[in-house]
Amino acid sequence: MAKTIVVKQIGSPIRRPAKQRATLVGLGLNKMHKTRELEDTPAVRGMIAKIPHMVQIVEEKG
Repeated sequence: MAKTIVVKQIGSPIRRPAKQRATLVGLGLNKMHKTRELEDTPAVRGMIAKIPHMVQIVEEKG
């Protein structure tokens, strides 16, 4: 079983650069307080590191 993380959107993309909005969409987030369970890969961790003010890691599984 692959390791997964649960990511929650805590910040709004309003008045943010287009790259940050695109990163949110890439993570599958588009509405406030929405959560997604994603595979724990270096690519996903890098995307989260680019927008730490808009997302929060809720839980790490595996």
